[in-house]
Amino acid sequence: MTDRRDFLKTVGAAALAAGATGRVLHAAPPARLVSPAHGIDAYAAELTQEALQAATENGASYADVRIGRYRRQSINTRERQVTGVSDSESYGVGVRALVNGAWGFAGTQDVSRDGVRKAALEATKAARAARRAQRRPVELAPVSAVKGTWKTPVKTDPFDVPIEDKVALLLAANEAALKVKGVRFANSGVAALREEKTLATTDGTLVTQTFYRIAPSFTATALGNGDFQAYTEELAPRGSGWEYMQQLDLPTNAEKWAALAAEKLTARSVEVGRYDLVLDPRNLWLTIHESVGHPTELDRAMGYEANYAGTSFVAPPEKVIGKLKFGSELMNIRADRTAPDSLARVAWDDEGVPADEWTIIDRGIFKDYQTTREQAAWIAPLTGVKRSHGCSFAQSWSDVPFQRMPNVSLLPNDRDVTLDDIISATDRGIMVTNRGSYSIDHQRYNFQFGGQAYWEIRKGKVVGMVKDVAYQATTTSFWNALDMLGGKSTYFLGGTFNDGKGEPGQSNQVSHGCPAARFRNISIINTGRAG
Repeated sequence: MTDRRDFLKTVGAAALAAGATGRVLHAAPPARLVSPAHGIDAYAAELTQEALQAATENGASYADVRIGRYRRQSINTRERQVTGVSDSESYGVGVRALVNGAWGFAGTQDVSRDGVRKAALEATKAARAARRAQRRPVELAPVSAVKGTWKTPVKTDPFDVPIEDKVALLLAANEAALKVKGVRFANSGVAALREEKTLATTDGTLVTQTFYRIAPSFTATALGNGDFQAYTEELAPRGSGWEYMQQLDLPTNAEKWAALAAEKLTARSVEVGRYDLVLDPRNLWLTIHESVGHPTELDRAMGYEANYAGTSFVAPPEKVIGKLKFGSELMNIRADRTAPDSLARVAWDDEGVPADEWTIIDRGIFKDYQTTREQAAWIAPLTGVKRSHGCSFAQSWSDVPFQRMPNVSLLPNDRDVTLDDIISATDRGIMVTNRGSYSIDHQRYNFQFGGQAYWEIRKGKVVGMVKDVAYQATTTSFWNALDMLGGKSTYFLGGTFNDGKGEPGQSNQVSHGCPAARFRNISIINTGRAG
């Protein structure tokens, strides 16, 4: 097995020892969207083959090459002014080589035949150096070679929309929010990413993919009664084009969202205690991300990854696969890299593995982890799954690919249970909407989550807004307390645009779908009390 931390350390040392002159860095898709390989840029294909040949000539038993172009843009506004605009593009090549069972990686912005050959040479040098510290040779799960292209289906490329039009939309939303009595501040923004990537491997894979991702934001702040309260609407980032922004209709909805900030000024501070907790899916998705998504990453469970909130209590694999009662029988968690509009949707991952969909938790019992080609063999005797689940990803051409989270979602109830059904069945409860502050320990076991708006439920009815709310639990006690689950009509696809992992850190984008849900007898604390 590869210790990723040791790998990065030894790769960096190897580069120095070798006197490297190049830039050595730290150290089943939807068929209707897949096009034939002739759509691949001929020059990119030529360069990747040049790099692969150079890697194999220098001893690599396996190598992969990614040529990537990344365009990132963000626009932020406050009240009636633009507070920031950024627009950048990065283009380069990353080469990963496996020599004597150890990884090496190098990247370069010199996208020429000589440039990619030099990068391939540096990657093989780094791999040889890393082998000295390698405890066990890397073994890759098999994958069939594939050639083709894939693109996120969009109607309008966000980068084709003039910045002036984007600014006008955001300022119109702010203006609408400022009409609400008591609202003094309004912030809105939008970020967009276009990722074009050609991947080639010595297994014979050659694919080009283009991903679009977009992330809007809106917050209003109200002042009054010697207090101030903010409300952030849950505008989920999506794998979509500009048409998603148009669907949200920010100028029309901003006044409604801002009114919730003003309403919080008069809300009663919550009484601490145990309540039945009703979670709107706009809040629940983040709890899934932190308490289910991260702890079921296999590198965390094996202790090879501890950055950004530690390892995992879902370990060791031989003691938890098929044995750990993670939650109630209503809890069914699926990983899915094919979900429409989701952020982690791909046709192939960064190792050329086709997009996968699999069960992580079945009727409350933990079944499987997230894996790459290297990781699949670690647990194959326990799961019977010998192939990778396709979770390899790098945030750019200049970063080494490693295991990242796919879309991880809670399946809805087969019955059409509505949010009103859940509320009417609740005698004493608190309902939480939208994501707020959160904290979780380094084993992903003890946690606390807040939200943006909270309502008290008495005898089956919502009786008013409260504030200063957060819920606390341990992961398994929380999920085993799940006793009501909404149907498809309550389903919402949330997500994050900047999920961090690794050292050096990388971010990725990932979605989580879920319905409304109720959890019995959960501890509610008051975050507004001092001392």
